[in-house]
Amino acid sequence: MAGAPHPPIICTVDVVLLTLADGALQVLLARRDREPFNGVLALPGGYIHREDDQSARDAAVRVLADKAGVASPYLEQLETFSGPARDPRGWSLSVAYYALVPLTALPTPHAGVGLKPVDRLPSLPFDHRQIVDAAVQRVRAKSQYSSLPVHLCDERFTLPQLQAVYEAVLGESINKVSFRRKVDSLAMLEAIEGELEHGRANRPAQLYRLRREFRHALSMVDRGLNPRD
Repeated sequence: MAGAPHPPIICTVDVVLLTLADGALQVLLARRDREPFNGVLALPGGYIHREDDQSARDAAVRVLADKAGVASPYLEQLETFSGPARDPRGWSLSVAYYALVPLTALPTPHAGVGLKPVDRLPSLPFDHRQIVDAAVQRVRAKSQYSSLPVHLCDERFTLPQLQAVYEAVLGESINKVSFRRKVDSLAMLEAIEGELEHGRANRPAQLYRLRREFRHALSMVDRGLNPRD
C-alpha cells in the first residue's frame, strides 16, 4: 500500500537589497500583506513561479521589481536557506540573493516599504535576520578585494566619495594612499573627460564612472584592502 503523498516543499526567493543612507549600510524591508506574519517588516521575497521564471535569479529580479520597484544592476546569489522550522507553513527553502543599489536609484519611500540600518534591525520573521547577516558579511568580505562597493555610488563620483563609500561599508577608515593604490590595481574606473566637481573648499575634483565591463560584474585583486598596507 502506497504511503500518503508528502506535502510539497515551499520554494521561494528572498532579496537583501542594500544601500547607503545617512552614512550607514541599510537594507530595504517591505511590510508583508498576507499570513504568516501579516503586517510585519520582512525582506522582499516570494514564490518561484514555474510558468514565469526560467531560474531562481529571474524570480529574484521579478520580486525586486514588484515589491521594491527596483531593477538592480548588480544582483548575486548568496546561498540557500532551508529546513522544516524556518516557515510555519511547512518545509521550505529560499534561494537568497543580495543587491547593491545607490540611494538615488530607489523609488520614493511609500507605505509599507522602508530602509533600516543593518546594525539596528527590528525583529524579522522566518530566518530573515540570518539572511541579512550573511549578506552583510559577504559584502564586507568581498569589499576588501573587489569593486563591489562602487555599485552603491551614483553614476558619477569622485575618488574621495568612493573612498567614503568603502569606509561606510567596511565600518573603518582607510588610508588614502593605500586606497588609491588599490583602486588603480582594480582598474575599474574611467575618468570622465572634462568633468570636474566644483563648489568645495579644495580644488575641483575629477569625476569618474565605472567602466562598462564592470557594470554587471566585479573587478577583483588577490590582496585585500588594508588601511595599514
